[in-house]
Amino acid sequence: MKKILFIGIALIFLGSCSIDDDNINSNAYVEYVPIETVDMPSSFELGQSYMIEYTYYRPSECHVFRDLFYEQVEEIRTIAVSNFVYPNSSPPCEALTDELVTRTFNFFVNSTETHNFRFWQGYDESGEDLYLEYEVPVN
Repeated sequence: MKKILFIGIALIFLGSCSIDDDNINSNAYVEYVPIETVDMPSSFELGQSYMIEYTYYRPSECHVFRDLFYEQVEEIRTIAVSNFVYPNSSPPCEALTDELVTRTFNFFVNSTETHNFRFWQGYDESGEDLYLEYEVPVN
């Protein structure tokens, strides 16, 4: 009997939830932001961790850091900055032209292969991806 009562109360609470169209988060989306610079070591030591510093420009007050996109295909690691964008904020978002953000991520070296990194820097005139590329050997 207690289980049925609990399930009934839970259904009432879940059924009473609604999404407010005026909520500033209702139209939020994820956008990738180009990486400007990376402070990459010239070589790695096996079994060591490295704090890798990178910078990017925050495009507007509506852009908030979400995470790093990280994908490894064979020996190539592709990295990009992803931001949440909240376009319905109040007051309206202001464009930013010079807010350089500096962040770091930790990279642990667990293999002796040369590590290839591609940091996404946006698109060229023809819409092709641009990358800042590093090839880092392991001593």
